[in-house]
Amino acid sequence: MGACEFNFDGLVGPTHNYAGLSYGNMAATSHAMQIANPREGALQGLEKMRRLMSMGVAQGILPPQERPHIPTLRRLGFEGPEKTILEEAYKISPELVRNVSSASAMWTANAATITPAADSRDGRMHITPANLVAMFHRSIEHPVTGRVLKAIFPEGAHFAHHPAMPGAPQMGDEGAANHNRFCDDYGAEGLHMFVYGARAFSRENAPKRFPARQTLEASQAIARQHGVKNAVFIQQNPEAIDAGAFHNDVVAVSNKQVFFYHEQAFADPDAMEAHVRAAAPYIPFRFIRVPARDVSLDDAVKSYLFNSQLLSIPGREKMTLILPMEVAETASTKRYVEQLLETDGPIGHAETLDVRQSMRNGGGPACLRLRVVLNQAAQQALGARVILDDELIDELRLWVEKHYRDRLSPNDLQDPDLLVECRTALDALTNMLNLGSVYDFQR
Repeated sequence: MGACEFNFDGLVGPTHNYAGLSYGNMAATSHAMQIANPREGALQGLEKMRRLMSMGVAQGILPPQERPHIPTLRRLGFEGPEKTILEEAYKISPELVRNVSSASAMWTANAATITPAADSRDGRMHITPANLVAMFHRSIEHPVTGRVLKAIFPEGAHFAHHPAMPGAPQMGDEGAANHNRFCDDYGAEGLHMFVYGARAFSRENAPKRFPARQTLEASQAIARQHGVKNAVFIQQNPEAIDAGAFHNDVVAVSNKQVFFYHEQAFADPDAMEAHVRAAAPYIPFRFIRVPARDVSLDDAVKSYLFNSQLLSIPGREKMTLILPMEVAETASTKRYVEQLLETDGPIGHAETLDVRQSMRNGGGPACLRLRVVLNQAAQQALGARVILDDELIDELRLWVEKHYRDRLSPNDLQDPDLLVECRTALDALTNMLNLGSVYDFQR
């Protein structure tokens, strides 16, 4: 039975703002406290989905989180009516309110790690939501992420769910942003590459400037509980993390048998390639290693060249890169992509999209999507209306235009009206998507 890879994009949330919460994410910290436009961000995301869908890419959608998250404030000792809680919390700690109001769940590459049915020992798709313990504002996401994923992919014959890794830095897990799957065809057995930043109980070869968010031990645990038949574990170059590549998908992207990566993404790229080839001799690997002399590590991080989507488009012999506009605005990456497309390699097309609202917070096209391989039976077993078509995108666009503000600063997050607006919007969204009561305020 044939299988298809779906790109499940995260919908930008109503509290999208620039609070600069993500230490180690250069774009996020450099745009801290600027004015954001949630409506524009959500519409840019929907336009990206529509564009890829028009190219023949199978698209799904994941909803935003409930924000500001009053249950977290209650757990931290704030009491009384929700309006009072929000006001008191902001008076005591504006930073805390900004953390519980983050819309970062839109970057669904961090939502979970997915093992397709073809790669697991029991023949089911396995899902583990990421604990995201490196950053407080993201560490509160996984309970609702787990509910959403269970609503979409019901536990049973086709899907298996696992709890997030234990909530400690030693088991830090950032989901698919540090994970690659190689295969000859989406429905065929593949090789899983788990990329980690450091070992849980050792500081040897760890980055010195910024935290390593993914540990080897967390990656190994996920591979075990998913029953992954073939996996390799590769350490990201600590220098890349210290340069701002807080996730591996800032310096590398894969699709099928192709691995497009910066030569400084891994400490020893020759050894990495040899290890991967040896682990899966049945896959005809194509490695595209971008030299630092052509694109510096700083330019790679600034432009998000590797946080592009690398896709197999129906009707195109060669693969396509979906790039943020910043790649065309950075001289070295613009020149490199032009030269790449002229070679006889596996990448022959490039499309540029405007996702600036996301990019200013450090999230490019690849951050916005979670890749999910589904065979026909699994597609029929989905439990919600989340596979996109023109009708649903039109409905979502009208929903955004009705419920989202076109201006939001981090200081606006104390506004109790914003809480009401967000919950009203999410109630309407869960009805539209047939998700059921996945949010805390609905339960």
